[in-house]
Amino acid sequence: MVFSTNHPLNGKASSNGIHQADKNGSLAADDLGEAHIGTSLETPLKPDAFALSDEAKMQNIEGHFRAIMDILGLDLKDDSLQGTPKRVAKMFVKEIFNGLNPANKPRVSLFENKFGYDQMLVEKNIRVQSFCEHHFLPIYGKAHIAYIANGQVIGLSKLNRIVDYYARRPQVQERLTMQIAEELRQVLHTEDVAVYIEAYHMCVQARGVEHQDCTTVTTAYSGAFDREDVRAEFLHAIKG
Repeated sequence: MVFSTNHPLNGKASSNGIHQADKNGSLAADDLGEAHIGTSLETPLKPDAFALSDEAKMQNIEGHFRAIMDILGLDLKDDSLQGTPKRVAKMFVKEIFNGLNPANKPRVSLFENKFGYDQMLVEKNIRVQSFCEHHFLPIYGKAHIAYIANGQVIGLSKLNRIVDYYARRPQVQERLTMQIAEELRQVLHTEDVAVYIEAYHMCVQARGVEHQDCTTVTTAYSGAFDREDVRAEFLHAIKG
């Protein structure tokens, strides 16, 4: 599956054109989820998303997850299960979804391009670990990114940190790709940016169609990377 994400998804537009709008012009929630459609560039957050402290969020999640386990019929007095709600709560807030909080956004330092490097810089095989926002199942794979410097360069590890920050939240891969590309354009002050992500989705592998070998590819190109020759050089570099 290949989606080109040069432009943000608008409203309820489908990335693959499979699902049709209903008579009111909107898609059912189940259709949105099954099609893995993102409705905007921004991660959907409530206005008061950060009114609670991390500790309060973990306490609330622990209670709710304990209730879910109880409804499923699990014995929460068992030694193996009694600590699970607390572990899940900590994992959600402090680890796999910590990219929801802007306070965790990586600080980026730029350096003058004193050596005048004017070719593309490619950082490839960046680990992607995220979660599908429709089923809360893992998305995992690799990101490859590139940019052409516009007077300044960035520390290489910061490119990895930008990818990781946007991945650590409930996501759809199309939005993740676009968010990384937009952040790179803003941080680097250049339109010459490319992002390529190839990932496995456990919501495809472990449920529904249950196809284990299927991967999803999303791309975002802008500036010089809209040119066929520059894009071809980037694709050759990440496939080599």
